[in-house]
Amino acid sequence: MNNSVSIKDIAKKFKCAPSTISRALNDHPAINIETRKTIQEYALKVGYQKNTLSLSLLNNCSMTLGLILPSITHFHESSMLEGLEDILLKSGYLLNICVSNESHTIEKEYIDRLLANRVDGLFISMAQESYDQQLGEHIDRVIQRSLPVIFIDRPNHGVASDRVVTDDYQGAYMATKHLIDMGCLRIAHLHGPSGISVSKQRFLGYQDCLLAHGRKVEEKWIQYVHFSAESAIAATRNLMQLDQKPDGIFGVNDEVCLAAMHVLRDLGISIPQDVAIVGFDDIPLASFGYPPLSSVSRQSRRIGEEAAKLFLSKKTHNKSPITISLDPKLMIRDSSLRVMMN
Repeated sequence: MNNSVSIKDIAKKFKCAPSTISRALNDHPAINIETRKTIQEYALKVGYQKNTLSLSLLNNCSMTLGLILPSITHFHESSMLEGLEDILLKSGYLLNICVSNESHTIEKEYIDRLLANRVDGLFISMAQESYDQQLGEHIDRVIQRSLPVIFIDRPNHGVASDRVVTDDYQGAYMATKHLIDMGCLRIAHLHGPSGISVSKQRFLGYQDCLLAHGRKVEEKWIQYVHFSAESAIAATRNLMQLDQKPDGIFGVNDEVCLAAMHVLRDLGISIPQDVAIVGFDDIPLASFGYPPLSSVSRQSRRIGEEAAKLFLSKKTHNKSPITISLDPKLMIRDSSLRVMMN
């Protein structure tokens, strides 16, 4: 038989009320255990499936959640997803995974569809267009429905809501301080896309560390890139064409730093003795760079785990918005370990 078998069909087979079948399928103690077993085995045999939509309308709970990410091509996003699934699947929740491709229009459409499908909550890392254009009405609409919204990685600072993030500022400060400790005098920054919180916080950490150590923040040593490796190629060449070339580079993520190292090798520039490099994210490929890339780990998987736990805690406790900020860790490797001269 096909999966269109209904409770009424099974009730006819056993010559009883549909409510009896429903109780048996849901292990209700009012139904004899042997009867429950017989009915459940028959339902399995004929391919009966619960009507989850009807159940969600009845129980006001669909056991599904929405997740909107700007991409899933980067290690950071896929690790957050793994962390979310590890916690939520054990609790019986199914994740509807949506990718905005940094588009506000797509992000808004996904939210409309998720709301129509009656998800029980939403996890979101905001699209770049939503940031650039300061568009948040689609998020407001979710919050107005009293639906839990948890920002992961990229919070919307204009909305009072739960969020789980890494302290990007602290991580950038640590990376820049390490380059100073390695004797770098001219530290450049491959700056991420404007309008995105992580780009801004990493720049501020870089800037404030330089100022705190008596260094100037030179505009010529700041090159804007996307989060992709390709975007760092021209940016790195621009830095190496300066009269005062940088002897250290802090990049907004590991991908741009790996591309920067490729450019430096092509130019015959020694890493780290001529130019020391530190990235951000600590992706698996960082350890296999040539040389291995120093990087700031932002505990991507743990962001997902903590966000899932936060959602589950909200189910039973009506708490004010909570921000969980995870401490980054600096992973020091050969790309920044310069031999200090006396």
